[in-house]
Parts: sequence; structure tokens; C-alpha cells
Amino acid sequence: MSSRDVILGRVRRALGGPGGAPASYATDIDRGYRRRHGERTVEQTVDLLAENLAEYRAIVHRTDAGELPLLLMRLLAERWPDTVLVPPGLSPGWMAAVDAPLVHDRAVSTAAELDRSGAVVTGCAVAIAETGTIVLDGSPDQGRRRITLIPDHHICVVRVPDQVVSSVPQALERLDPARPLTWISGPSATSDIELDRVEGVHGPRVLQVVLVSGE
Repeated sequence: MSSRDVILGRVRRALGGPGGAPASYATDIDRGYRRRHGERTVEQTVDLLAENLAEYRAIVHRTDAGELPLLLMRLLAERWPDTVLVPPGLSPGWMAAVDAPLVHDRAVSTAAELDRSGAVVTGCAVAIAETGTIVLDGSPDQGRRRITLIPDHHICVVRVPDQVVSSVPQALERLDPARPLTWISGPSATSDIELDRVEGVHGPRVLQVVLVSGE
């Protein structure tokens, strides 16, 4: 028996269960925990998401499907990136009004090539209101993980209300654990040195989240 097995056995016994590993995690693990905190309408859930995203210093915008291309054009024009990275499955209509050259991510693209793009626009898999978290799963409208970590500016489009859930348990029900999941709560930041917050160390310095209805 490994040290890991010993520790996990002690945890199981402390929780009142058998010390051995469960025969099936789907049936033998108690899932009776609270799935969300409080009752909220769809509008209240979206408002909570926007509030918590802003708390993590993400910049939140709201629009509808018809105005989305113009909003993306304006957000990118404010920072004038030389090129904009786009995943292979991003809706072409989203970028219809953007003036900057678009660079489509390819498997042969190197990190140095991706680093020349100042911004990236993606969709998302799900957004969690209670934690202000955006989850990417590498789907075609999100692309590979590295295209959202290298550019300095990430614009993430969230479809409202279809992609918004209240809690982490509800999000996990929608996600495939076999996919490359990236959990994002605000722009990349660290306070490791002298407790001074520095943004953009491990990923985008600027995260803008667009909550779009009517998609």
C-alpha cells in the first residue's frame, strides 16, 4: 500500500465511509452536497457572474448578437493589436467588423509566432456565477490552451444564458474531464514577490468578457 492509499483511506474513514477505495465513484460517493447557494433567477445569476468577474479585475461588457461584431471591433481598436489570434471554429460573423489582420491558429504555429499577436478572441465552455470563473475546454471556438496564454489581451465571449451556471457542481456536470480544461478567474496575476500584485506574468494582462444574448 502506498502513502497515497494510506492518506486517502484515513480521509474516507474520517468522512464516515469505508477505508478502502470505492468500487464506483459514480455510485459509492455521496453527492448529497449543496449544488448552489440560494435561489436566483436567470437575470440574477448573470448579474452575479458580472459582479464576480469584475471583482477579479476582468472587464465586463454586455451586448446582443447583432451588436457583437461592432463591440469586438471597438474593444480591439482601443488597443490596436498588430494581429488578432482566432481559434479555428470561431464564428466568422463575430469578427466581421474587425479591422486588424486575423491569424488562425494552426498546429504548426510556434510560440514565437503566436507571441506576435497582441490579442485573442475566443468563446468559452461555461461561466460560473458564484466564483466569477470562465472555463475553456479546447473546443473549436476556443482553440488550444496556449493561444489564450500567450497574447497580452484575451476577449472571451460568453453566450447568455446558455453558458452561464450558478455553481461549480453545475459546471462540472457540463464539462468532460478528459478535455484540456482551463479555469480563468480574472487576468493572470501573482503577488509572490513582496506581495505586490503583478498582472500578465503567466497569461493575459487584460481579460475582457463579453456577455452576449440572443446567440
